[in-house]
Amino acid sequence: MVSKKRLTEVLLQILTLALFLITIFPFFIVVINSAKSSLEIVTNPIKFPDKWAQLFSNIKTIWTSPNIKYASSVYTSVIVTVFSLITISLFSSMAAWVLVRRKSKLSNFIFLLFVSGLIIPFQVVMFPLVSFFRMINEAIGLPMLRTYHGMIFSYIGFGAPLAVFMFHGFIKTIPLELEEAAWIDGCSRAQIYFKIILPILKPIIVTISILNAIWIWNDFLLPSLILGVGQDIQTIPLAIAAFAGSFVKKWDLIMTAVLMAAAPIVVGFLIGQKHIIKGMVSGSIK
Repeated sequence: MVSKKRLTEVLLQILTLALFLITIFPFFIVVINSAKSSLEIVTNPIKFPDKWAQLFSNIKTIWTSPNIKYASSVYTSVIVTVFSLITISLFSSMAAWVLVRRKSKLSNFIFLLFVSGLIIPFQVVMFPLVSFFRMINEAIGLPMLRTYHGMIFSYIGFGAPLAVFMFHGFIKTIPLELEEAAWIDGCSRAQIYFKIILPILKPIIVTISILNAIWIWNDFLLPSLILGVGQDIQTIPLAIAAFAGSFVKKWDLIMTAVLMAAAPIVVGFLIGQKHIIKGMVSGSIK
């Protein structure tokens, strides 16, 4: 007679396996179809490819296509992602540190303002954001649309609320005595932050960086508004969208480009997943 506890464990394992298969199925479809021609994909999308060498042919076509400029889109995505992650982590950790250590009604209000950014849908502010960038260009002559710094500035604004919220919870677990001892030894506030606080924040920085990297690297809507589709500066999602024309969709190139774009994020997530869990748990202790 199977015990009730054992039956529950088996059902949970079956449910976990089912959820895993459902989650991995889209990625499986991308992998097998990236090594096919467009006709093979349309004919039988779940069939394994006859020749995996087609994958390398598709990759070569994508990299050498003069109309798509996929290589330049990779460069743009790397620049925007890296600088956005650095600025989000640095400025958000500074803000959270000040809000935690300087307890007052004003600091609590500012923290609530940051948190309120988590509940405002992007669709509500996307058109006012474009109008605001145009106003900046007209007022001071600084172009924000179709520029790298315009994209980075936007990602700082949309990424800071979650980053400040997570840094705020993590910094609460850091003993104040460490900062007081450094202050007695003659360290300035800048030295306390960069030499004491910042190294301790490594787990949560990795967590926030990976979460934001997945979002920024795969984001389509914000770059399409700030950069525009078919412009000289475009990110990888915009380049992939160029393979889908009004009348013809190059499914073989779309699938291969999606696989090429997803591979760095998947590898980065697998490498940093331990830090993600550690950062999440550490930030929720107190």
